[in-house]
Amino acid sequence: MADTALTEAEVVDAPEASRYELRLGGRVIGFVAYRRRNDRIVFIHTEIDESYEGRGLGSRLAEAALEDVRGKGLVVVPLCPFIARYIQEHPEYHELVGTS
Repeated sequence: MADTALTEAEVVDAPEASRYELRLGGRVIGFVAYRRRNDRIVFIHTEIDESYEGRGLGSRLAEAALEDVRGKGLVVVPLCPFIARYIQEHPEYHELVGTS
């Protein structure tokens, strides 16, 4: 699949599955799983379909999920190493992380 088609991929919160999904043409090509409790969201695992790896889609998924979380006023607990590293490398998201 051409990388230009990847620009049409969208990130959707799927609370019934407890994850943010990266969808392309109705197909889930990646996700970040979470647990939500009150005003906290714990990111536990990120996965991108191996045929789409290396194209920046994990970062795109992380950014969209974190922006949605910011809009909802939630506190992030980044147990997932990918999300934790993404936040560490992007200071604009440091304020979202809970201290306890």
